[in-house]
Amino acid sequence: MINQCKKPSGWLGRFVLWEMNQRHSGVTDWGLAQISVGKRDTILDAGCGGGRTVNKLAALAPEGKVYGIDFSEESVAAATRMNARLIDSGRVEIRHGSVSELPFSEGMFDLITAVETHFWWPNLPDDMREVRRVVKPGGTLIVIAEIYRGATTKIGKMADKVLPQSGMKLLTVDEHRELLENAGFRDVRVNVEASKGWICAIGKKP
Repeated sequence: MINQCKKPSGWLGRFVLWEMNQRHSGVTDWGLAQISVGKRDTILDAGCGGGRTVNKLAALAPEGKVYGIDFSEESVAAATRMNARLIDSGRVEIRHGSVSELPFSEGMFDLITAVETHFWWPNLPDDMREVRRVVKPGGTLIVIAEIYRGATTKIGKMADKVLPQSGMKLLTVDEHRELLENAGFRDVRVNVEASKGWICAIGKKP
């Protein structure tokens, strides 16, 4: 199941993507409420999974365009199905690819979101710098997750002991801040919803 969360595939992967779309909706809304999304923004959802975040972003930027990218072909298929009408209208585009080598030009995006995905990235420091490359100067990155190292919730305490063995790179609050700052983002702020174990890290590209 951990491997399916990392890279969904097959019938079990399709179920995991459906479940993720349901379970991650609340933390996504909480995170997105902490930033401003322009109605004409060009946005990338890195690690778009089942595509629900792409759908939410398209609603927030009704005159813009939203791209989703994922290295799981099953995720690309699911996100495409969920956003079929928006794709047909030209407002959404879903691509297969890796966060380590994004198929986009430098400074393309006003906003990049990464929801429940960064702890799976193959080389987190380098991949974060690659994300920064495609953000416009003055643009925003927001990383959103429902778990972080040091969370005081019951699930958080269990995750601290178990999940790192799966290869997940769980970070503390301070490590989230350092990750963005070391990648070259500025005005970094990290917010938590301690009662739920949620975290979001927000940074601007100078």
